[in-house]
Amino acid sequence: MSDGRALRVLLAARSAHLCDALARALAGDEAFVVVASVTDALAAAAAARELRPDVLAIDLDLADAGGIPAIAQVMADAPAPILVLADRRDDGSGRRALALGALDLLEAPLRGADPRPFGELLRSRLRLLAGVRVRRSGGAVRRAGHALAQRSGRRELVVVGASLGGPRALAALLGALPPDFPAPIAIVQHIVDGFTGELAAWLAQACGRDVRIARDGDALVPGSALLAPSGRHLVVDAGVARLSDAPPVGDFRPSVTPLFASAARVYGARACGVLLTGLGRDGAEGMRALRAAGGRTFAQDEASSAAFGMARAAVELGAVDRVLSLDALAPALVDAVR
Repeated sequence: MSDGRALRVLLAARSAHLCDALARALAGDEAFVVVASVTDALAAAAAARELRPDVLAIDLDLADAGGIPAIAQVMADAPAPILVLADRRDDGSGRRALALGALDLLEAPLRGADPRPFGELLRSRLRLLAGVRVRRSGGAVRRAGHALAQRSGRRELVVVGASLGGPRALAALLGALPPDFPAPIAIVQHIVDGFTGELAAWLAQACGRDVRIARDGDALVPGSALLAPSGRHLVVDAGVARLSDAPPVGDFRPSVTPLFASAARVYGARACGVLLTGLGRDGAEGMRALRAAGGRTFAQDEASSAAFGMARAAVELGAVDRVLSLDALAPALVDAVR
């Protein structure tokens, strides 16, 4: 942490064996101290309430009720950054964890696998999450209520980039747009491989909007949202989505920058770009290209962000027209596409 003290970590895993494996992954690094290791949801919630750790790693397969009740209780009693450990599956548990306020997902290690790569990932993710601003779950999202007039010259595409804390921000943004929003939406969200499908399903359910993983050649349909798949860049052509296997940009594939850059190239002043919460700089250069091409550009402000990194980088490049709270972004987009 910035004050030099070790990060206080609470581990909650399905078995004593996995707890031990997680603790060993942290033991050789003086940046971490494990304040408790537990194997059930009640113990996880109680330890979080009593010990107030800096960051938690919670397994979705805890021994009693599972990880979902633990996450819900932690976020209600003692909100803190939560890294979810999950098996790769599609039963909805990953998206429920994100809906409750967990910040990130990491695939649980397999028994007998080389522990070193997982340990590096675990330490990196916990460092990233520690100190991130978290909030209790809010109420239902508000929709911008007025109908939209179809006018010539309106913006015809919205491109969105998000990273840490992005799923909940996306749910709030998409849910606040009116049902007759006339522009297609293309999204890049950094998320661990294997969980993009869960994210798309959750967003569709939470927002009452058509949200799905993009396929190469998919039409860009007004009001619908296409989400970049794991491991491929999402870009746009005239009226269609394209997927690319080009090299990662800044270690990301999908990356926000190719999406924004393609919108600048193909749509120019007829596109809007939005950068939501996230660490790092991904998307900043793409947003600069979009603004230079005449597109409207918006960024989520620091106060409403879990992490003000990507948006800050774009602001510093002079790439952002307006920095707005999360609640103000949907009305701004409605005005931009009218």
